[in-house]
Amino acid sequence: MTERRKPEPLDRLDERLRRLRAQEDGRRRSAAGVGGADPRGGLGLALRIGVELVAALVVGGGIGFLLDRWLGSGPWLMVVFFLLGAAAGMLNVYRVMSGMSQAVGYAGERRRHDRHDGGQG
Repeated sequence: MTERRKPEPLDRLDERLRRLRAQEDGRRRSAAGVGGADPRGGLGLALRIGVELVAALVVGGGIGFLLDRWLGSGPWLMVVFFLLGAAAGMLNVYRVMSGMSQAVGYAGERRRHDRHDGGQG
């Protein structure tokens, strides 16, 4: 089978990707408004951090409580799993704050892109 259209050269594809990224950055900046940052961004981040911590503690404590009831081991497994939940919650908060929770491959690609052109987009 033969192709009717020749594929675009990689140089043209790279140029198109750069143009689209610049347009997307422009849209994000304009959506953020004149003040620079979206005022809901801080509140959303704070709520996410709170939910991450509370959910990890509840899940850890719940698993420990259920195991204690099933095995009859007293409060020991609940304490252990509560502490494991606290550690998991802190790890999740660290990931959120360091930007590691971005889509797969996006954050590393963005950092490489910023290094190559001096952080200009």
